[in-house]
Amino acid sequence: MDYAIIAAGEGSRLVQEGVQWPKPLVRLNGIPLIDRLIDLFLRHNATSISIIINEEMKEVQQHLREKQLPVPFNLVVKSTPSSMHSFYELTPYLTGGKFCLTTVDTIFRENEFAAYIESFKKDPATDGYMAVTPFIDDEKPLYVGTNPSLQITAFTDQATPGTQYVSGGIYGLTQPAIRILAKAIEQNMSRMRNYQRQLVAEGLRLQAFPFPKIIDVDHAEDIAKAEQFLNS
Repeated sequence: MDYAIIAAGEGSRLVQEGVQWPKPLVRLNGIPLIDRLIDLFLRHNATSISIIINEEMKEVQQHLREKQLPVPFNLVVKSTPSSMHSFYELTPYLTGGKFCLTTVDTIFRENEFAAYIESFKKDPATDGYMAVTPFIDDEKPLYVGTNPSLQITAFTDQATPGTQYVSGGIYGLTQPAIRILAKAIEQNMSRMRNYQRQLVAEGLRLQAFPFPKIIDVDHAEDIAKAEQFLNS
């Protein structure tokens, strides 16, 4: 499976709070966030790994260019206006059918991720597998509406009656999702959440896959929270 990582954000809140590293190089238990994901994806049968970082991340550029991986490794250096645009810049490398995209600061347990990937691989009927969680660890969460079979019916900025989950920042997608992304870019759409709404509007079959807990590393205090979560 092709894997991709969006790591083009500025991480400005971490800098303002005194964190010395750019976000992709923030350490959890001594391991940079970006390395943690790369190593995890290699353990789960990556056929390629593609990463986008912004043009100002010179230290991250050097770190990644020194890496030698046993699979094709594509590094895109480009500043973009949103995660959706960063995703678009990675699409030339996501041609093998199903692929998995994550943000660099999404923290999850590996055994739960393994179950998610296996379910996604084995499901022939869906266009996408979206990681969701009942644990809200975001200032502006994206709520995910589902039916009793956990098929996704809506993405909303506010919780609605019966909403159990928020988006977890892990996206298992297929080629139809890339075609819709290209249309969204042409239409000057912005923000990843609006693109996800468009997937539903276009009739793609999206399945929610619950993780008990997913943490985002947005603030300095989140580093200790994430380490404790992974070590527990």
